[in-house]
Amino acid sequence: MQKNKKDILWQADDTKKTLLAKFAKELAFCDENGVVKTQDLHEFSISKPKEFYSKLWDFLGIKGEKGGCIFKKGASLIEDEFFCDAKLNYAQNLLLGKDEDIALIFYDENGKRNELNYKNLRLKVKQTALALKKSGIKQGDRVVGIVPNCFEAIICHLGAAAIGAIWSSCSPDFGANAIIDRFSQIEPKILFCASAYSYGGKIFSLSDKINEVMKNISSIKEVVVFDFVNGGENLPKIKSQTGWFESWTARFAEEKFEYKQFAFNQPLVILFSSGTTGKPKCLIHSAGGLLITHKKEQQLHCDIKKGDSLFYFTTCGWMMWNWQLSALASGATLVLFDGNPFYPTPKRLFEILEKEKVTHFGTSARYIDACLKEGLTPKDEFDLSNLRAVFSTGSPLISSGFDWVYKNIGYVHLASISGGTDICACFVGANPAKPVYRGQIQGIMLGLDVDVVDENINSLIEEAGELVCKNSHPSMPIAFWGDEGDLRYKEAYFSRFKDIDIWAQGDWAKRTKEGGFVILGRSDATLNPGGVRIGTAEIYRSLSKIKVIVESVVIGKQIENDVEIWLFVKLKEGEKLDEVLKKEIKTSIRNGASPRHVPKRIFAVPDIPVTRSGKISEIAVRDIVHGKEIKNIGALANPESLRYFDGLF
Repeated sequence: MQKNKKDILWQADDTKKTLLAKFAKELAFCDENGVVKTQDLHEFSISKPKEFYSKLWDFLGIKGEKGGCIFKKGASLIEDEFFCDAKLNYAQNLLLGKDEDIALIFYDENGKRNELNYKNLRLKVKQTALALKKSGIKQGDRVVGIVPNCFEAIICHLGAAAIGAIWSSCSPDFGANAIIDRFSQIEPKILFCASAYSYGGKIFSLSDKINEVMKNISSIKEVVVFDFVNGGENLPKIKSQTGWFESWTARFAEEKFEYKQFAFNQPLVILFSSGTTGKPKCLIHSAGGLLITHKKEQQLHCDIKKGDSLFYFTTCGWMMWNWQLSALASGATLVLFDGNPFYPTPKRLFEILEKEKVTHFGTSARYIDACLKEGLTPKDEFDLSNLRAVFSTGSPLISSGFDWVYKNIGYVHLASISGGTDICACFVGANPAKPVYRGQIQGIMLGLDVDVVDENINSLIEEAGELVCKNSHPSMPIAFWGDEGDLRYKEAYFSRFKDIDIWAQGDWAKRTKEGGFVILGRSDATLNPGGVRIGTAEIYRSLSKIKVIVESVVIGKQIENDVEIWLFVKLKEGEKLDEVLKKEIKTSIRNGASPRHVPKRIFAVPDIPVTRSGKISEIAVRDIVHGKEIKNIGALANPESLRYFDGLF
């Protein structure tokens, strides 16, 4: 049965004013009232790739040569080609703003603010590009960074992109082994890094970490350091340092630089999988693929326009950092923040939203849940009237998170989005022409043939199944680094359904009657008690109402020939897991999900392992409970938490 209008949390006052409506009108996919025919437009985008992508290039105003070969079908989805003879430069496309327009605004956790206009950003990118060339860096060489979310990180990335070098980064909180596991695979020639970083009011020197990295990655010939915390030069010097960033680039201020045009599929970045099941996979993404996909998502799906401001709370170790960076190509100002979002107060990010009159704010579902648990009511304390959209990703945003946003932030376009490092983009997410339903992702991104299917590839509605994509698209990885013959690539995404050329994302999901999606958890962490597959997100959703639970993780514990559901909870300080609380937990899960979801055993632990992008690591807990080795402990932000699970049983 179709949901009532009262179940709609948000609907645009006038969808005709959106960029999506303007695009749809040019393609004759609007009705007589100018309302977007979303279903027809999406069907066109997947059935007519040549026409769709050619029109998309023009509408988005991509600077470069489009060429005549828009789409060429290959023997498999991996072998399909987009814009076969196109030429462009990613960095150039991001630096087209007027000299005086503000490109970047940065805040540290103490409230210090800096800004950079396009004139100075172009100058610094040019200087960095020329300095890289002077150091012998050429097209295809790898340039890496251990960097906070700051101006220098963006400048170094764009400087590398400007000359066709390949960028990859980790945030400075990564452990040395985790960094080595990633960067050693791609053999970089130059490393950019901060001398130190701050978190929660404390300064952490990176000297020992960088020196350890240098001992283990012989391909790095230069280390260029910048002073991030005002006093880094007084910290122990990095032994292998070859220069300070400012002096390393300043010598090229007066030299001219011409942007070379590269092939559409020119490698732009290497992103890494979380690495919780082994050494991180190295995914190569193309300059053209990310540029056209990010602009499509940001303009058509998120309605980001010239003059808007995007503040995405992220780090340089998360794909959303790369995603938000592309918003410069749409003429938006990027607002950057690095540090603890709850320091010195839990209201830190909302202070920035008010001061900068931010129009689009992005964060993780985990952050929204933390705000809920803290009892924050930012709408009552801050002027957020300029905010039009809030984006949430990283993990499923549960219904209580939707409720919190609309009650405590305002009547905004709340878009839960889902994709991943795998495509550095979204499979499903925002649609400004559709309503927002509580607990649902709005719909499929244009150009992607996404579905939820059973074991026999039958489409499912209101039933749980595998999230798949049945067609190719420009933001698929070019390849895995060092993967001769694409063996690991095919194994990662095309082995789920034997002999069928279909991308399986590894998400357990449900498609709703309204055309939305609910992500139920990772399919490789799906519970299977009594042979019935259960998504973990359904359990987390039920637990969200219990205020004394700070965080939780649920796994399937193999018991002989069956699986028991085991739940681990982190409680607020001073709370105890007694029989009364256990009963409340079980009742909430039984009523909110089903009797099959109720855990057999419940344990209290002081902490729960999360990845460095903030995702709860169900797989790490599952493996340690089963006595298996954690293959890449460096992928976890808090590996010490595993000791609470090891030997507990």
